[in-house]
Amino acid sequence: MWLLEPTIPNSTIFVFLLALLLTLITSLANRLLTNREQLKSWRKEISDWQKEFNEARKSGDKKQLEKVMRRQKQVMQIQSKMFTQQMKVSLIFIIPFFLIWTWLNGLYVVDGNLVAVAYFPGVGGIPVFYWYLLCSLSFGALISRLLGLGIGMGEEQ
Repeated sequence: MWLLEPTIPNSTIFVFLLALLLTLITSLANRLLTNREQLKSWRKEISDWQKEFNEARKSGDKKQLEKVMRRQKQVMQIQSKMFTQQMKVSLIFIIPFFLIWTWLNGLYVVDGNLVAVAYFPGVGGIPVFYWYLLCSLSFGALISRLLGLGIGMGEEQ
C-alpha cells in the first residue's frame, strides 16, 4: 500500500490517519465503558469534601477538622474507584497499542535509522513517535470535547 512507504508525504498522512482512528476508537470505548454519571457524582462528592477540608483548616476549628477528616478514608476509596473506572479502557488497549507501536517503529526504520515521517520548515524532520503524539493529542482533545469525555464535561460550572 502506498501509504505505508517510508516517504515523508505518505508516512505523514498514514500516521495522521492512524492517530485519528486509534484516538476515535479509544474515545468511543471510553464513552461506552465508563459510567459518566457515576464519575460526575464522585467528582462532586470529592470536591465538596475538599472545600469542607480547606474551610475547616483555614478556620482553625479542630472539631470541624476532625469531623471532616473522618470522611477522608471514604473519599480516598471513591478516588480509587474513579481511577479504576477510568483505567478500564487503558487496560483493554495496552497490548494492541504496544503491538501497533512495535510494527510502526519497524516500518519506519530504513538501514537501521529511524525515518522522519513529517517535515516542518524551521523544525526539520519529525520522528514517528513525536508526530503520532502530536496528532493523537490534538485529536484526543477534539474528540473528547465532541463526545463530552473531558474532565468536568457536561457539568455546570
